[in-house]
Order: sequence, then structure tokens, then C-alpha cells
Amino acid sequence: MKDILEEISRRSRLKATEGTVASYIPELAKADPEAFGLAVTECDGSQYLSGNWDHPFTLQSISKIVTLALALEERGPERVFSSVGSSPTADPFNSIMRLEMDAPHRPNNPLINSGAIVVVSLLPEEGRERKVDAIMDLCRKLMANDSIDIDDRVYRSEKNTSDRNRSLAYFLRSVGSLNGDVEDILDVYFRQCSIKTCAKDLSIMGATFACDGLNPISGKQIISPSTARTVRAIMTTCGMYDGSGEFAVKVGIPAKSGVGGGILGTVPGRMGIGVVSPPLDEKGNSVAGLAAMKDISEKLRCRVL
Repeated sequence: MKDILEEISRRSRLKATEGTVASYIPELAKADPEAFGLAVTECDGSQYLSGNWDHPFTLQSISKIVTLALALEERGPERVFSSVGSSPTADPFNSIMRLEMDAPHRPNNPLINSGAIVVVSLLPEEGRERKVDAIMDLCRKLMANDSIDIDDRVYRSEKNTSDRNRSLAYFLRSVGSLNGDVEDILDVYFRQCSIKTCAKDLSIMGATFACDGLNPISGKQIISPSTARTVRAIMTTCGMYDGSGEFAVKVGIPAKSGVGGGILGTVPGRMGIGVVSPPLDEKGNSVAGLAAMKDISEKLRCRVL
């Protein structure tokens, strides 16, 4: 396995030159375009690391699966999916157009920005601090790492440049699809996106979802099997922005990407995969990360679709 990952890393990192580091959040523009890390955590607890596996980056949209899992655990699927849909979209992840055009103005799924903002509003904890604490607690348990924290510089950079997300949130409130204090909800959302991690921790989270909610490192049941299966299903259809369909065909692994350059993959019953490489394609997915996921799917014969 180690030799296979090293070869995949060597080939995949060459693809990074075809992408561009995210620049619409100023702090993300400072990311090292040459960093590439890959990690696999198997359901028996075995781990394999390659490249810059400990390179720090922020979860960004990958954090949406954490809040989705939390909402499913605390509110239940019926409540969650009455507020957000479960269908993929061909629109960009921060699009407002479809939300305006299609009644009842409900976000298509919980992994686009509008849907993730609604999911934050569903968390039962009172106040922004308690919501953030609940998200951080679950994230640390999913990764078996109590030192996971928020990158304050990325958080402030994101908060100061997120006019599109504010537009989405205020529109959602205007049509009755969002309840609560908009700025409080957005603050929680910006902070969850700014959670700092690495490829190794990402692979542990992926393995926890792969093992039906059982963390193979801590040995603890973190979320229910039904929640893990639901999140995997949503990742399969909606996890790679508007590139989800193509990814399902070419790679066939439930996955979630983020504009920080990370991709989390989860192979049910087998393993979790974490990869980071900041340069992105036009859809917001890591170019080298996509190449690595495709290679892993083929070399390890782990596609599930």
C-alpha cells in the first residue's frame, strides 16, 4: 500500500500546475501551490501516509458533512430534508439564481452554500458559541484529534469577504427558508469552514463515515450507522460541487471537496482517504486531488459505483 500511495503521489502532484489557488478569500490565496499530501486510514485502523500529509489547510466545504451529520443526529432526517433537498445541482456551489427561480426556494442539497447555511440554522444549540462548540466537538471525535481548531486568520478573511453568502442568507430569510439571527448563523458557518486540518485527519474522518460511524482510531461509535449512510449518499450525488456527476462516473467513490484544496473520500467498509493540493479547477475541486482519487479508485479497486 505504501509503495502504491507513493507512486500515486508522484504522478498526481504534477497535475497541480493545471489549477489555480482560490483567491476570492484573500487568506486562501496564500496557500502553497506545491503542497501535496495523501493519507489512507483503513477500517482496521491501519494508516498509510505520503507526501505533505501533515500540511495544514482549512476544511471549507468539507465541513458541511460535519454539520449535516450533527443536524441529522440532533434533528433527524425528516426535519433536515424538509428544509433542504437531497438533489444534485448543475449550478455553482454559491449560486443564488436557482434559489430565486424555483419555488419553494429551498436549497437543492445540504452541500451547496445555501443548503449548508440552512443546516447551521437547524442546529438546536442556542447561540453561535454553543453551535460552534457542538460542531468542533463532533469534528474532533470524527478525526480522533482533540487539538483540531479554527484558523482565525482564515475565519476573519472569510467573514470580511463573503458578500455572496450574506446575499444567500438574507434571501433565504426573506422567503421564510431561514430562521434565526442571520449574522449569527453566518458567523457559525464562516468558523466551521475555517477549521484547520491535514490529510491524515481527513482520512480518519473519511474512515469513520466508511465504518458506519465507528472511528477506527479511537474505537468509539461517533455517529449512528444511519447518519453515516445518509451522509455518504449525499456525498455521492452532491459532494463535488457541479462536478459530482463526472466524479461519480470516473472515480465512483463518495467524496467531499473544499476550496482549501482538500478532498475527503470514504469507501464503505474499507477506508477513508484524505488528500490536499491547493490549486483548483474551474469547479472548485483540487486538480491533483482529483487525479489522486481516480488513481486510488483504479489501483486499489475501491470504486463503489
